[in-house]
Amino acid sequence: MLPVGSQPHGVSNLADGADQLFASHVLAAGGTLEAVLPYEGFTGSLHADESRSRFEDLRRAAAKVITMPYPEPSDQAFLAAGQALVDRCDHLFAVWDGRPARGLGGTADIVAYARARGRPVTVLWVEGVLRT
Repeated sequence: MLPVGSQPHGVSNLADGADQLFASHVLAAGGTLEAVLPYEGFTGSLHADESRSRFEDLRRAAAKVITMPYPEPSDQAFLAAGQALVDRCDHLFAVWDGRPARGLGGTADIVAYARARGRPVTVLWVEGVLRT
């Protein structure tokens, strides 16, 4: 719970789906947003025009944007961005099915990193839903 009069501050990678939804809700609640992007040109990884448009709107609304020093997508870039996100948050909310990461820097790796750093972690997942 936030102290009375406090505004929420969210940190997000702004990836399509839960990351963008979280960022949108932080802003809608009157909070501030910090974006941590895995590499230069991250918007090009978003396939749908709607996702790219939302990304650009959220990036412009962010109070701070940090881009990891990677020129292109890689597992190391995603791991670095996830760790930087955890290092900037007080509490990690992860939409995660509890399964191992599909590659280095996946949700399982970031949750493990947060727990190792002593950050509270809340895992959000609807029982019975399968990731595709």
